[in-house]
Amino acid sequence: MGLFRDAGKAYKPAPEVDLGAHSDEFYLHANVKAPRVAGLLVKIFVWILESPILGWIVLYMLKKDNLVQRLVSVAEIQEPPLFTATHSSEDISEQSVTPVKPNLSPAERVQEAASCLPPCLDSSSFSDSASQFKRPTIRDFFRAYKSGEPTPLEVARRFLAAAKETEDPKLHMAFFISYSHEDILRQAEESSRRYRRGTPISMMDGVLVAIKDEIDCMPYPTTGGTRWLHKVRPCIEDASCVKQLRSCGAILVGKTNMHELGAGASGINPHYGATRNPYDINKISGGSSSGSAAAVCAGLCPVALGVDGGGSVRMPAALCGVVGFKPTSGRLSNSGILPLNWTVGMPGILAATVEDALITYAAICDHLPFSQPTFLQWFNDSTIDIRNCCDQTLKMLSQHYGWKIVDVTVPEIEEMRLAHYVTIGSECTASLAPHLSKLDHAEIGWDARVALSVYGSFSSRDYLNAQRIRNRQMYFHKEIFKSADVIVTPTTGVTAYPLLSDAADTGELDYINGAALVRFSIAGNFLGLPAVTLLVGYDKGGLPIGLQFIGRPWSEATLLHLAFAMQTQCIKSYKRPKVFYDLLKKEQA
Repeated sequence: MGLFRDAGKAYKPAPEVDLGAHSDEFYLHANVKAPRVAGLLVKIFVWILESPILGWIVLYMLKKDNLVQRLVSVAEIQEPPLFTATHSSEDISEQSVTPVKPNLSPAERVQEAASCLPPCLDSSSFSDSASQFKRPTIRDFFRAYKSGEPTPLEVARRFLAAAKETEDPKLHMAFFISYSHEDILRQAEESSRRYRRGTPISMMDGVLVAIKDEIDCMPYPTTGGTRWLHKVRPCIEDASCVKQLRSCGAILVGKTNMHELGAGASGINPHYGATRNPYDINKISGGSSSGSAAAVCAGLCPVALGVDGGGSVRMPAALCGVVGFKPTSGRLSNSGILPLNWTVGMPGILAATVEDALITYAAICDHLPFSQPTFLQWFNDSTIDIRNCCDQTLKMLSQHYGWKIVDVTVPEIEEMRLAHYVTIGSECTASLAPHLSKLDHAEIGWDARVALSVYGSFSSRDYLNAQRIRNRQMYFHKEIFKSADVIVTPTTGVTAYPLLSDAADTGELDYINGAALVRFSIAGNFLGLPAVTLLVGYDKGGLPIGLQFIGRPWSEATLLHLAFAMQTQCIKSYKRPKVFYDLLKKEQA
């Protein structure tokens, strides 16, 4: 057995790791060398993986080459496992925060949140210059509805026309898995009647909201991006977050596309189509909440819900140039969400602006609070365009607001990425095991079959060691937050990359770009920390670049405050996507 025996990494006790600016801790880049493949090559790889003997050998070599074996599986780790990323409830000392009264209804919380917002980000505050792109906000829809021009019903009809146009073969944007004309128009008619009577439920009454097809929303099935999951797990009622949006009068416009089972970061789904990026339809949108991010980007709705298990809200938000917000683990209810990743996943918000994210957050969160911060940055493991853009933005904001940058070391980043991969993969297969054993593999997409094969190869030792690494990272981040309010990073290490022509039917295997997309997102999920991303610029090809704030537990108010301040400085340089619909206007372009 010596051929298959590896020497694992021996980790020093966490308190002995130097977190200072001049630490000698070595930054390990992702050891990913496999070429990007799609089509027939993916099918061949699946056939190899699913063969009894050869598959085992290939899986072993994959884990060894990607350092899962040395850094996780056979590593020597002294810390005990930490199985959940939950945090004890505590009051965070935050400046300029207005606490929300307890026991308010979702509509009342929306009103409280709206009263905290300054007027400066309304579309009306912009000049009519054609060079300045502005997205309609929730407040813009609310004002328009109160004036009667247009009505929610008129906007719903414009949405349906726009959604149909995006399905044209010339675009084939693949934003939605399912939506119902009848249900959308019914909701819109009810909302319009409320406005005619002068009794809208809340500022969100009549506002269009899309729901990722990982979240229960009646009357639609919840497919998880598959052709089969809804058959064994029927949707019988709204998820908790959907119920609260519905109680605010929001118009729920259907279920958005996603990477199958959330098992990928590209947003390519062989069953429902590859969700395309509205800034360039030949580029990926990111995933797994691909349809939600792209629909918001294209103006089909100012808000959508996603699920974030490994950056699955923030990554597509960054690639599509919209806001992506993931609160602290436990802040939002997971009721009615597919149980694909119990300890790392939770609902998240994709929105046109930070103010829209806040209003939606108020609607779906039962308890929330509404600063000259200090923050540290971690920028280097990204493309030059991303690094330069984020660095320039941070310097501008530091000078404008007097924010202080603190240099620290965040150790064992690649180790954390691999430990998270073992965790989310193990939880996914454990959740689906009763169904997968009875399922014809032909019903599963080719790239998802690769992912499930790898997930199924993880052992109990792999999982336990991954939780030991979680414990170490929890310690490191708690220590870091003693000297900084937030950690600032690019949201992704690369911008949106091209869709392969032969990936539509099989998906793709692209571990190099995949690692680059997720590397900055993992702490938010693995450690249950709140995080927000928003657009700060574009690469040389005109594709969006996102900057991310990661905060200490329960510091959502600080994160949204910082994001709002950053957006105020960046918003006038935002560019119109190539595919965009302004539903408040009659004519679309």
